[in-house]
Formats: sequence, structure tokens, C-alpha cells
Amino acid sequence: MADKSDPSREFISTAQAAKQLGLSLGAVQQMVECGTLAGWKTAGGHRRIRQDSVDALLARARTPGAIPRKANTSARLRVLVVEDDRLLQTIYRETFIAWDEPLDVRVVDHGLDALVEVGREPPDLLIADLRIPGIDGFEMIRRLRENPLCADLAIVVVSGLSAKEIAAAGGLPQDVTVYRKPIPFHELHGYMQALIAQRRRQRNAG
Repeated sequence: MADKSDPSREFISTAQAAKQLGLSLGAVQQMVECGTLAGWKTAGGHRRIRQDSVDALLARARTPGAIPRKANTSARLRVLVVEDDRLLQTIYRETFIAWDEPLDVRVVDHGLDALVEVGREPPDLLIADLRIPGIDGFEMIRRLRENPLCADLAIVVVSGLSAKEIAAAGGLPQDVTVYRKPIPFHELHGYMQALIAQRRRQRNAG
């Protein structure tokens, strides 16, 4: 973290910000362009990013009391939901509880929060909207699929966008399952039960 008493360190480079956030240079540049991070360009075209805006994002992404854990070796399915609509967040939580399945569920509302969560405690399943603050769902999924450590991460998109709109925005990897809103909980339940059964088979085989 920069020394706030030193005015020369009020701004940092894109590379420094990317290192602190654990993101690529391209992702940080996009965050500056969309206003998620405060920054400016020098006369030479180099970006300078406010250290306090990076600190604020990191603080926002940290859940009080959360402890980094190892990869999941239990029978429970770790699920990370990325949805910025507070009502839908509640609906996800209450519906998952009602299913009485072996699930550990975390809900975040920001693409950066999701990337931090995946790096800290890899889920088995990511359920994401595409229109989310900061890093949108397209960018978030692309970054995850570029990471070899996330090769086994199952990804489900639940979005109000049509297939044409998704294609026009650059599309999604072929292994991503896409559902239209309103949330099709019946299909989602079956998908998650299949993943739970798969985990059980893997544990029994091991």
C-alpha cells in the first residue's frame, strides 16, 4: 500500500495496480475507462491510477472474518453467485436453502469481488449475470477461462440478454451454460444436482 504521507506515491502505474488487484493490465485499463478506478493519462499516454481508489476496491472486496481456504475436498458444492440486484440475491439464497442440498453459497455483486473470491477460495460453480458493475460478466468469464487454475470451474450465466445480444457483445466460451432471466430454478436445480452427484462419484473413486 502506498505511503499516503508521500505525495509522489498518490498515483501508481497500471502495472502496479494490476499487481495489487491480481488482475491483468487489460482488466485494469478497462476499469479506469469505465470509472471503476480513478485515473488519468500522462502526455505520453501512460495511465496513472489513484492509489486510494485501488485501496477502496480491495477493502470492498474483502469480507470481514473471511479466511482463505484450500481447494474443496468435501462433499459440499461451493457456489459463487455474481448478481448485483439485491432482490435476486435474496431469491437465490432463499431458494438454495429451501432445496436442502449440500451447498456452500457466497453472493457478490461486483466482477472484481468475484475474481477476488475465486482467487481466495475457488468455487465449484459460478453463477453470473452479465450486466454487473465494474468488470462485466463477459470480461470476468474470459479472465477466468484464461486462468489454468480455473479449468475445472463450472460456469452458468443467467442473463436478461438474448442470444443475439450475447453474440454481438463477443459471445461466451462454448462450455458456459446460458439461461435467460427470469431465473429458471428448476433447470438450475437439476444442473447443480448433477454436479453434486459428480463430486460424490469422484470422492468415492478416490
